Amino acid sequence: VQLQASGGGLVQPGGSLRLSCKASGIVFTINTMRWYRQAPGKQRELVAVITSGETTNYADSVKGRFTISRDNIRRTVFLQMNSLQPEDTAVYHCHTDRQGIDYWGRGTLVTVSS
Repeated sequence: VQLQASGGGLVQPGGSLRLSCKASGIVFTINTMRWYRQAPGKQRELVAVITSGETTNYADSVKGRFTISRDNIRRTVFLQMNSLQPEDTAVYHCHTDRQGIDYWGRGTLVTVSS
């Protein structure tokens, strides 16, 4: 199983970024996909979830600013991040699990700074 995340970078406060995570080696359509983030010196935080039925859930800190979506044909999950703030600075990881096994993608760094 491989999860390949991309799309991070440096953005000014108020800006936007779109993260992508392409999956291989799993039956993508039946997997719940998640985005986590970990800021320096802080615990990892669950940011957004999307189920196989496209039900979504968000951390309170990103509600109304971030949108998670999925493209089952492209086997990719997205995280659209708008109105970014310095406190959104973190390494973002995509995650899924199947039959009790966790799968993590290599993180992509998002830095929000002027």
